[in-house]
Amino acid sequence: MSKINSFEEYKTEYKRSVEHPELFWAEQAETFVWQKKWDEVLNWNFKEPKIEWFVNGKLNITENCLDRHLPERANQIAYYWEPNSPDEKAVEHTYQQLQEQVCKFANVLKNNGAKKGDRVCIYMPMVPELAIALLACARIGAVHSVVFGGFSASALSGRIQDCDCKIVVTTDGAYRGAKDIPIKDIVDEALEICPAVEKVIVVQRTDTFIKMLEGRDVLWVDEMEKVNADCPAEPMDAEDLLFILYTSGSTGKPKGVVHTCGGYMVYTHYTFQNVFQYRDKEVYWCTADIGWITGHSYIVYAPLLAGASSVMYEGIPTYPDAGRFWKIIDKYKVNIFYTAPTAIRALESAGEHFIKPYKLNSLRVLGSVGEPINEEAWNWYNQNIGKGKCPIVDTWWQTETGGMLISPLAGITKTKPSFATLPLPGVQPVIVDEKGNEIEGNGVEGNLCIKFPWPSMLRTTYGDHERCYQNYFATYPNLYFTGDGCKRDEDGYYRITGRVDDVMNVSGHRIGTAEVESAINMHIDIVESAVVAYPHDIKGQGIYAYVICTNHNKNHESLRMEILAEVTKMIGAIAKPDKIQVVNGLPKTRSGKIMRRILRKIAEGETSNLGDISTLIDPSVVEEIKNGAL
Repeated sequence: MSKINSFEEYKTEYKRSVEHPELFWAEQAETFVWQKKWDEVLNWNFKEPKIEWFVNGKLNITENCLDRHLPERANQIAYYWEPNSPDEKAVEHTYQQLQEQVCKFANVLKNNGAKKGDRVCIYMPMVPELAIALLACARIGAVHSVVFGGFSASALSGRIQDCDCKIVVTTDGAYRGAKDIPIKDIVDEALEICPAVEKVIVVQRTDTFIKMLEGRDVLWVDEMEKVNADCPAEPMDAEDLLFILYTSGSTGKPKGVVHTCGGYMVYTHYTFQNVFQYRDKEVYWCTADIGWITGHSYIVYAPLLAGASSVMYEGIPTYPDAGRFWKIIDKYKVNIFYTAPTAIRALESAGEHFIKPYKLNSLRVLGSVGEPINEEAWNWYNQNIGKGKCPIVDTWWQTETGGMLISPLAGITKTKPSFATLPLPGVQPVIVDEKGNEIEGNGVEGNLCIKFPWPSMLRTTYGDHERCYQNYFATYPNLYFTGDGCKRDEDGYYRITGRVDDVMNVSGHRIGTAEVESAINMHIDIVESAVVAYPHDIKGQGIYAYVICTNHNKNHESLRMEILAEVTKMIGAIAKPDKIQVVNGLPKTRSGKIMRRILRKIAEGETSNLGDISTLIDPSVVEEIKNGAL
């Protein structure tokens, strides 16, 4: 796997990857273990869409994550597992131990009726068995569908039904901060309307009392005692399904995004090595949940493909206090730290006194993922956590892309706060206008599309290929439409301005929500904000801002005037919010994304039909926002 070592080398490699993409990706793929080499590197068109990489190649991704490392890394730590409570004993898994556990659980799955192609739902907290279960599915060719352990029974049952899961792997309960969550009870409720599920395999995490349905429910520990660690890896076609991961659409039911074995393996490993500039024996920590794409790609698959040692954390950033992340970094001497802007802002608002007890001198690279990071949070992260010495890789990508598409390379690409900077090799972004015409040159803005396939892109939406076409390929012919707006500045750097439906048109000016939010968040008393457009008699669209203020004694009119001055200073008078509502919280999904469609409806005065809010972290904030609407 080629690793870029300088910016000049990046430019050379990027040019080569665009001019000879098949040769470029074949070279990257050669470094893996293939049971049979591919006949053709790429077969594609975006009209159907049809995307096939490494056609007729045979492999098993777990051989590349685990078995091939054993000669050199058998005793190296694969995962340091840090439990929710700092008083509980941490657990380490070496590569040898992980390989054995994966093979044993793969045999458990087979004993319980799973076979190649079957779908297995995994609904668990962040415990080591979650990673083991994913890899065990991949070992035998079963398709894993991980559902985040905070989703409701209704959301869980919908996902189980959509892909017709046969087995559910879960836990008795979960610890999350100060909360005990009855995971198995939620599963039981979900399965009342999921008759296709034949087996439920339960990990005992909290030792709380649970109901076990005879003939259906079995304990992980009992099943593991019945098997050995001999499980040959199932030969998989490069285009066989690896996993399904559901992502919310702006409307309608969640989409089951499908990723396949070969291209996903090659691309996630390549991006991990190059974006983080990973060095052998470094300790890496991604704070995401494996229930999201970030956890799939950059907690499980890519780090193991690279032979890395990773931290996996069960809890939340603020438990038992807001110094927990920093304590863990010092404990494990973490070198690479990858987290979300939501977490960064929350920890910033908690105060710097939570950071001071910790050295953080092991850190070499910082990363950001999940949403565009605002400039104020970027600067805080840089100064307080990186001490001005750690490059920040602000990575832009999606569930559908499988891996990072636009990002700095750590220490190689010159960074700018709030800019994702430049495309990675093999990624060909274009900015188009509303009619799909490419806008060339720098200093431009429009909708972000990709004009050539990359190996880890989605292949379909499970059971509904037409939906895949309509969502991603129908808007602009022969282009993958990301759904995001984007600016390309005078240096050719890309800045994501937010979802296209989050781009506001104020008096004919296109203004990105992320840009306005970044300006508002510069105010010393604002910890977070969300802005949406609403109908305006004069401007076409006005700007409605929801803000979380840390100073509860602040006069609202004074706050409003100061925010208007800040936005005017940062962007211009055209971007000043017309309405500013102070709120205690924002409606967020469990991945940390703000559900702006709810805020948009409230701003428009439509409060009776807000759609499904059950998947929010805290649905009660919606009622409070409605009651305080301006």
